[in-house]
Amino acid sequence: MTVAELVTIGTELLLGEIQDTNSKYIARSLRDIGVDIYRLTTIGDNPSRITHSLQAALMRSDVVICTGGLGPTVDDPTRQAVADVFNVPLVYHEELWQDILTRYKKFNRIPTENNKRQAFLPANGVAIPNPVGTAPAFYVELGIKTIIALPGVPREMEYLMETFVIDYLKERYNLQEQIIKAWVIHTISKGESAIDEIIGEMETYSNPTVGLVAYPNQTDIRVTAKASSSVEADALMRPVVEEIRRRLGDYIYGENETTLEAAIVRMLKEQKLRLAIVESGTKSEISNKLKLHANDDIIRTEHLESYISDETLKSLMTEFAELNQADLVLGVRLSSDGQTQTLYQALLDKESFWHDQRNYAGPIGDGLRWAFNASLDSVRRKLNKQI
Repeated sequence: MTVAELVTIGTELLLGEIQDTNSKYIARSLRDIGVDIYRLTTIGDNPSRITHSLQAALMRSDVVICTGGLGPTVDDPTRQAVADVFNVPLVYHEELWQDILTRYKKFNRIPTENNKRQAFLPANGVAIPNPVGTAPAFYVELGIKTIIALPGVPREMEYLMETFVIDYLKERYNLQEQIIKAWVIHTISKGESAIDEIIGEMETYSNPTVGLVAYPNQTDIRVTAKASSSVEADALMRPVVEEIRRRLGDYIYGENETTLEAAIVRMLKEQKLRLAIVESGTKSEISNKLKLHANDDIIRTEHLESYISDETLKSLMTEFAELNQADLVLGVRLSSDGQTQTLYQALLDKESFWHDQRNYAGPIGDGLRWAFNASLDSVRRKLNKQI
């Protein structure tokens, strides 16, 4: 079993200025060739901390892939940090400098003197050609261990993963045609602990494995199989997935890439129904997400900035239903006293009026997602004739 760790480098990641999308891409690429990832670390632009993190990762894993810190500036310290890991100097490579000059000339630009830093590699490093950027990537081998340093720019990193890294790892570690494949089942209105009570023994399986990921008012179940082919992985996962479907039934709203809002729109289209939404205190979250999947023929919305009473909301729902010839109207009001958030929700159709109020005492920042999931699950259950 080949084990890898990922180290993303950049103070801008720690400060939240940019989102780390590289790790997700690399993790999925390694998963598809059967490489297990044990840890992900994010480090700022500090040479000694990067060195320490890479040393620790190299002791635990066969492969360490780091991204970022390969630019020309002083705060791009990855080359020096990797050299320090192996206690070797940085060595200038004239051919790399010529490649950089050619790259700049192609865009009618002149490199500055500090760009020459990018032509230095650890003495035991091997350059990875980077025709889509100016920063040469590289790898270093020590026995069965490998450090691979890739640019932090997603487009460059992805290109090098596709054209070099994957094939290199397959050959170096004699990776057979093995993949790690995942299947995700989305459940709603059922907490993580309640799900665990129902499928707990399945979480002890070794291949496929079963794991839970909790969100506000939503729990995902991930089934992951390792096999020599996609067909074999599917065969391993199928009975487990089918058993989860059997046990959780109506709590499941979708699988894999299906979102809750996409599932609701699909149900509306199948039943040829129009939904109207009146929401207050939700920043139009429900309307905006649903409209990504449907036009005005299916979804009509109204967002109110001010707090409204239950009776006012019901009156607006009735007016909105008539105005838009809606088959179903969802009314939502989310309010907060600073500690607890309160969701009032109502559903109106031609035959009935249903309403419900519930409280959420979790983190304020999660309240909106909780309310979104809870209200759309009510629509889902209404369309399934469960309420």
